[in-house]
Amino acid sequence: MRLESIKRIAVLGAGTMGPGIAQRYAMSGRSVNLYDISEQALEKAKVMLRTNLDTFVEEELLTAEEADGVFARVSFTADLETALKDVQYVQETVAEKPAIKTSVFAQVDALLPPEAILVSNTSSLNPFTLIPEGRAANFAAAHWFAPPHIIPLVEVARDERTSEETMETVLALLRECGKTPVRMEKFVPGYIINRIQILLNTEVFYLLGNGVCTPEQLDLAVKASLMPRGMVLGLVQRYDFTGLDISANNIINASYVMPETSKHPAVLFDHVDKGELGVKTGKGFYDYSGRDPAEVCKKRDKLLFQVLKAVGPLIDETI
Repeated sequence: MRLESIKRIAVLGAGTMGPGIAQRYAMSGRSVNLYDISEQALEKAKVMLRTNLDTFVEEELLTAEEADGVFARVSFTADLETALKDVQYVQETVAEKPAIKTSVFAQVDALLPPEAILVSNTSSLNPFTLIPEGRAANFAAAHWFAPPHIIPLVEVARDERTSEETMETVLALLRECGKTPVRMEKFVPGYIINRIQILLNTEVFYLLGNGVCTPEQLDLAVKASLMPRGMVLGLVQRYDFTGLDISANNIINASYVMPETSKHPAVLFDHVDKGELGVKTGKGFYDYSGRDPAEVCKKRDKLLFQVLKAVGPLIDETI
């Protein structure tokens, strides 16, 4: 299916990612059906969508009229058949459990026209093993990042059965939604960024667990070095500026040995065992006591907007 044929989109799952994803698709001017089996989740999604759009207006990224138009283009339903009626493109973002994904894919396949496109937000499971074979040519993975209404990246992966037209249409649609899609020629668990973050986790928990620095100082070090340099050089091009010979020698003569990966890092699980789960409980590595979680997230969003306004043009720049 080509981009110009996509007029109505269904987003399946109104949890953490659903409202923001629906918002971005609706910002492309298309109608969006947001589906969830839970009426309570749909009511929360309405509030979240309205709140997100209000922040866009405050940041002068949308006018009040434009925000109202986006909200009006999103409908909410707990009936799957209604959600899929007259749609040409489906974004799945339901719970990360094989049985649930398989069931949803089978139900969608029975209701969706064969030429329509189905994409999955699955992050760790391999969605290509869960879909009906007849849907494979028009299926891809489209992995968004939280908060999805702000973070530009969507990782788009295929397998050998995915048609080139499907890939091109998915990439083009995401660009129209203001996203930065990155094409992957094959699926690997975790895609690109989550795999890198898992490696970072090993060092984060090692440094904190061994008292090398505080969470605040670790974050300050990263924000004052890797993050700004990364906006210009990413992770790979920086080797060209360091010198590949120097990087090779650093590996040969390494005095640094990476710590073993722990399946149960105490510095993390001690917080979990205490019920300190982060913003949603008022405390994690940082203390948010006495603060409304919604307001904490709103401040995060506003700071992210500041960053993207300042450095967003650099994302597509190369040296």
